[in-house]
Amino acid sequence: MLPRSGDVLHVTRAASVQFLRPIMFRMIRVLDWPTYDGWLWLDGYELNAAGDAVNRRSIFVQQEGLRQVQAAPVPRQHTVRTARRPIVRTPVRVG
Repeated sequence: MLPRSGDVLHVTRAASVQFLRPIMFRMIRVLDWPTYDGWLWLDGYELNAAGDAVNRRSIFVQQEGLRQVQAAPVPRQHTVRTARRPIVRTPVRVG
């Protein structure tokens, strides 16, 4: 599972040894920095118990150790607008 923008992840020691104390993490993006096979750099926000962002972080984790808690909402489809009437432009006198 490659995380998407808006996903909420539970990051534990299974993802990296640096997470002795698990954190909740809301994804912004997967960074395209060079890594080892199976590892990712993630950019996002650490969340508190209430789900509020408390710290922006870039973390280095194993993709297999991530657990998705909440998927990002499905993007809304764009609505089709009706054709607009063109604006009639008239010359302006100056002076």
